[in-house]
Amino acid sequence: MTEPRGSSIKKPPWLRVPLPGAGAFAEVKTRLRKNGLVTVCTEASCPNLAECWAHGTLTVMILGDVCTRNCRFCDVRHAGDEEPNAACGPPDPDEPEKVARVLGELGMRYAVLTSVTRDDLPDGGAAHWAAVIGAVSAACPAVEALVPDFGGNLDAVDVVLAAAPTVFAHNIETVRSLSPEIRPMADYDRSLVVLAHAAASGIPVKSSLLLGLGETHEEILVTLRDLRAAGVARVTLGQYLAPSRTHVAVKRFLSPGEFDMLRAEALEMGFSAVHSGPLVRSSYHAHTMAGPCGSSR
Repeated sequence: MTEPRGSSIKKPPWLRVPLPGAGAFAEVKTRLRKNGLVTVCTEASCPNLAECWAHGTLTVMILGDVCTRNCRFCDVRHAGDEEPNAACGPPDPDEPEKVARVLGELGMRYAVLTSVTRDDLPDGGAAHWAAVIGAVSAACPAVEALVPDFGGNLDAVDVVLAAAPTVFAHNIETVRSLSPEIRPMADYDRSLVVLAHAAASGIPVKSSLLLGLGETHEEILVTLRDLRAAGVARVTLGQYLAPSRTHVAVKRFLSPGEFDMLRAEALEMGFSAVHSGPLVRSSYHAHTMAGPCGSSR
């Protein structure tokens, strides 16, 4: 798959979002900066940042802000081609306590944790993940762990599962045919194996798809069936928005009606919770998907 550099499609009106304001948004920003915490809200240029922060919800990114992979849709900083692991640095031993303290101060009742991929670490950062989940669980009633694939190391996945997150999440991101181009250092089937292994633990499992990258409607349905077969019960479907002209270009903007149709089709497949809409992201209104029947737009 190729696209002309700098190509763009005019955004439709339903993708317009308000700029961040003051109030709760400013308070959260101040607390994060003071404690040196990183959020995927800012690192991934999430379009819902203003809405979520205004309601005092956010997704904390642990294990630093430099990823060892370079997915073509992602705006998170990645290590260079030469000495790719040099910029990552060791995990911060104080991070578990720091994250728990800030989330406690913010009065969070549902925390979403995510991380960069750390292929440079022997366990992919699984032990650090478990430490953060344990610390945050003491300060927050529910914790969602949105993890990388740990290189397919299921022992590392078990370390995270043993920490007992409320929800285990891993994003498959795109359909099988586009995965080698969009996620060149990841693997579609590896992600399914990780998700199936997590689902076997009994912990609710969640995944996500970004749409508009060139996939067909049938490919979306096939991917949803693959996720259900792997035991995934919760899924989010959202419109891909290119963070810059150097990222893979948007091929198509799906209409709100198309997202409604996909939501209905996903529910028919047996997903217990579905968020589907142009601005939906994997962590958007995550707390509403935590229950057994939390399906919504």
